[in-house]
Amino acid sequence: MDSSELLPVGRRVAYWRGRRKLSQQVFADRLGKSKSWVDKVERGVRSLDKVSTLQDIAAVLRIDTSVLLGRDAQPAAVTERADGIEGISAALSTYEIALGRPPIRRVLLPADRLVRNVEHAWIMFQHARYPQVIALVPDLLTGAQRVHADDPGRGRPLLVEAYRVTASLLVKLGEADLGWLAADRAMATATGDPMLVAAVTVQLGQVLRASGKARAALSTTLTAAYRIAPPDPDDGTTAELSLCGTLLVQAALAAARCGDDRTTADLIGEAAGMAARVGDGHDHHRTAFGPTTVDLARVAAALELGNAPDAVAWHEKATKQNAWRWLPVEHRAAHLLDAARAYLQADDPTSAGRVLIDADRTAPAEVRQRPAAREVLAQVARDPHAPATIIQLAAALGVT
Repeated sequence: MDSSELLPVGRRVAYWRGRRKLSQQVFADRLGKSKSWVDKVERGVRSLDKVSTLQDIAAVLRIDTSVLLGRDAQPAAVTERADGIEGISAALSTYEIALGRPPIRRVLLPADRLVRNVEHAWIMFQHARYPQVIALVPDLLTGAQRVHADDPGRGRPLLVEAYRVTASLLVKLGEADLGWLAADRAMATATGDPMLVAAVTVQLGQVLRASGKARAALSTTLTAAYRIAPPDPDDGTTAELSLCGTLLVQAALAAARCGDDRTTADLIGEAAGMAARVGDGHDHHRTAFGPTTVDLARVAAALELGNAPDAVAWHEKATKQNAWRWLPVEHRAAHLLDAARAYLQADDPTSAGRVLIDADRTAPAEVRQRPAAREVLAQVARDPHAPATIIQLAAALGVT
């Protein structure tokens, strides 16, 4: 047995970095991270609980991911592509309208009906009913593309929203490459309308972070935010402030992914100022932006920066507020997964199991269909004191 197999994962990273004769700075540059991020990982201050991050590290170190995890801990089983994703891929890959071909075996719906269907898809997404959204998306894309071709002025916002909900869904289901295609199509369609571009950039920022391009996400979201920011926040509408504030939150999360503590704090502080003017209980541009969502973003940012105690403290503060219950189901369940990771980093698997059960009760699809959620579930289930409910759920999903 290689002596490195007896080490915690952070020390394994340091061991193999040394074997490859890479300094922390060079290693950080190749990962697109900061030197302080690498140092925290190697000292065990920051945990590595994302398969994508482990895969990136393994690729730079030219080793298999299992070497980082050790023989005693294996990643959760890779899930098969969700049913219906191939249909979305086909819809995103078709160019019938540009080529002048008639749609194949699809009933063309009137524009008014498509507007209602896109609205319905967003509602289903925000209730975390992902299988239903998967089923809706192919026809939405085809219909919205046709309306846009026939009447660009009326069809542009419709097509942009169809692409936005598609990108949000694909990122949620771990399909970052397809999500990038949807976001790119949305950006091309929105070009020329600053507010539409800003709305699309919310999804683009998510896609870029999910694809490991945090620095690009930071630059893109900041540019879009400041492009629409009102000169005087007191003069901005709640819709403008919601979209600008959401982009600042996305930028803060990207900065945190890069290990930039100061920029993260500055951007979240700026977003909090806008949120105070907007208030809770709104959902402009599908952002649900307000003071509570900013507090939830503080949890995610602290988690990215390896500060589990702060993440736990912000989670417990935010979820005690009445406005917590006003947030979309999808938003609450996604946050509970972040909270579970925070408790794991804080060496509190019991609380991690509790909030994971809450997430499953709130939105089963969030836990059962998201690859990221399965990874958290696998970690909680490995604890010898894991609740029976967690063990049963892990067994049912084949997560080990």
